[in-house]
Amino acid sequence: MSEKRNVIFVTDGDQIARRSLEVAARNIGGRCISMSAGNPTTLSGVELIELIKSAAHDPVIVMFDDKGQEGMGSGEKAMLEVYNDPDINVLGILAVASNSGFCGGTKVDCSITNTGDVIPGPVNKFGKAIRQKELHGDTVEIINDMDVPVVVGVGDIGKMEGADDYHYGAAITTRALQEILERSGFKWEQPQ
Repeated sequence: MSEKRNVIFVTDGDQIARRSLEVAARNIGGRCISMSAGNPTTLSGVELIELIKSAAHDPVIVMFDDKGQEGMGSGEKAMLEVYNDPDINVLGILAVASNSGFCGGTKVDCSITNTGDVIPGPVNKFGKAIRQKELHGDTVEIINDMDVPVVVGVGDIGKMEGADDYHYGAAITTRALQEILERSGFKWEQPQ
């Protein structure tokens, strides 16, 4: 009988996002599956599940990316496989905004702006509040089919006009991961 692994999904996987998520995961005491990076996602859900189960400790951060592909792309397929695994407990999803032409949308519980503020609605890829009901991004549509405790919106990870630069601690991504942990009820301690 295996213990469930606590995982946070992230709907972005380019190299800048990877570096920022590695920093943010350290900031919250989590583990980032760096091999899940890819634009688009190259690993299958089965391969990602193996990596999650071998991670040193929770929470485990996993990236999924469709590279703007219309319909269900490789990132969404892998995300659904991981979501449906009985040994995986999804704490929440970090929904990343983009302005790709084929983007679907999803409702968010809150978003983190590029100034670090928590707002009730969505943001755009620059991390600025927008007057829409849904956050639009290239791997977010599938979130509507998932039952997860919390969905937090964020702008383009590692960017947001320099506000989330990994060289300076990936502050916005870190804040978004903290919000997921707090809202999901996951017991964690801020690293000293």
